[in-house]
Amino acid sequence: MNIPFLGNWRKKRGLAFGVAVFSDGESDPEGIAELLSECELLRSQAHRAGVELDDSVASLEALDQLLPRWRDDEESLPWLGNDAGLYLGTVMVRTVPGAAWEIWPNGQPVVRLTSGREIDVVAGGHAWASSGVPELSQLYAEVAEG
Repeated sequence: MNIPFLGNWRKKRGLAFGVAVFSDGESDPEGIAELLSECELLRSQAHRAGVELDDSVASLEALDQLLPRWRDDEESLPWLGNDAGLYLGTVMVRTVPGAAWEIWPNGQPVVRLTSGREIDVVAGGHAWASSGVPELSQLYAEVAEG
């Protein structure tokens, strides 16, 4: 799935090979991680439900326990799925040793593991938002195991 705001950001920053590259040749993987971790809709919904999204595995488990009231709103469901996937990826990048964001040429963000395996976290987020299966914490556990 192409994330439109990311395409514009990539053009401004000169994104290449999953890392923002500036005119001086320096890269900014932290900038990408910061951008992808915003997840405003998910953070807003979680906050209203009393769940703190602190980029921890425990917060994934708390999200899995929320009543899925968002499923009644077909307009926000795709956005929430994107946010859930990006949040899952944020937790992976921050807690799984060697995990990093990779942006495919089509704009799709994935998490790349040290093994070279690429995880389409956005697809996982969409599945979680629409059906609850698999759970975000389950997806994380599968990646963290290796």
